[in-house]
Amino acid sequence: MASVFGLFKRVYAALISPPRPPNVNALPPLKIGILGAAAIVPNALVLPAKSHPEVELYAVAARDVSRAENFAKKHGFKKWYGGKDGYQELLDDPAIDIVYNPLPNGLHYEWTMKALAAGKHVLLEKPSSNTAEETRRMFSLADQKGLVLLEAFHYRFHPAIQRVRAIIDSGELGAIKEVDATIMFSKVTIGKDNDVRMHYDLGGGAMMDCGCYTLSCVRYLASSNPSAVISATAIRDTRDPRIDTGTTANLTFASMRPGTEPVRSTIKCDFANPPRWGFIPRLPEVSVRAVCERGSIEMFNFVLPVIYHSITVRPDGDVPRTEKAYTFDGGKGEDWWSTYRYQLEAFVDKVRGRTPQTWVSPEDSVANIEWIEKIYEENGLGSRPQSTYVHPTAT
Repeated sequence: MASVFGLFKRVYAALISPPRPPNVNALPPLKIGILGAAAIVPNALVLPAKSHPEVELYAVAARDVSRAENFAKKHGFKKWYGGKDGYQELLDDPAIDIVYNPLPNGLHYEWTMKALAAGKHVLLEKPSSNTAEETRRMFSLADQKGLVLLEAFHYRFHPAIQRVRAIIDSGELGAIKEVDATIMFSKVTIGKDNDVRMHYDLGGGAMMDCGCYTLSCVRYLASSNPSAVISATAIRDTRDPRIDTGTTANLTFASMRPGTEPVRSTIKCDFANPPRWGFIPRLPEVSVRAVCERGSIEMFNFVLPVIYHSITVRPDGDVPRTEKAYTFDGGKGEDWWSTYRYQLEAFVDKVRGRTPQTWVSPEDSVANIEWIEKIYEENGLGSRPQSTYVHPTAT
């Protein structure tokens, strides 16, 4: 009963009505502007911001001004912008300190470059862009202007996946031999013609969507980048064969010990998993598993662990155990903090000049999209199209 109560308590505070703590910081709150009224915004930023005393939901922009107005009034923003110049008008607002960019992948580069040029710190949805070259340029501009740019791999900031990494790094199970990650969703989650994930020109595809998590996660737990893409296959969309509705890739990482075999890895992503028996939607599959020299470790639901997760450790010749991790020992956080809330804490710390608990580095972001491109090359679909936007100072 206690675990059920804890579940409802966490979900209520994280996803329905987060508490608002007082701002004890002498500095005024950082004002946030959002580009686009995307479906991800309430959970990814609005709710986390409401429980962070150092930020203020200030403005939102959308192509449709009425949509921007409705979104602003619903979620407590003070200002809204709309129309063909709405995004730029938001960037030109001198009151805004931080811009959150959840636009379609193919628009990440243009509007992140414009936001940085306007002097704004940027929280950028993943994947960072359509190509590694675009990602390099964005981080280069952020560095030149002394601004914070973060690719929003929110799961990295939660205690749960960090606990998995700590167990691996401790050596308890020996060196990694294999690490696999899977994210698969039911076919009912996509299919509409206006779903941006199905538009090639906007950087659509499963590998760009849920697949970027699987690649990021195996790289994180292996503490390195792959050495090769051994094979990659795609399930092509029947309406546009340039789009993958699912991708499976087999990778290798350098061996953990001299003279041993390379570390094997399989990542699977699918946002159109067909119904069971043709009509029963499948439950999501979200897991990562590492096989080591002396046992294995598996985490269920590494993407949204605040709702529920489990970390199962199976040492060879010993009794398996299950762990959960909702908070850091002696660190910031509450058991109801979502991955997005932990991420926002780190982002604000960075902007304020404090040391965040963890961070996703520019090199990490570049490497992730670089290997996504290599997987697309191997499965025959090729990289998503590079933006046609030319930034005045980009080289």
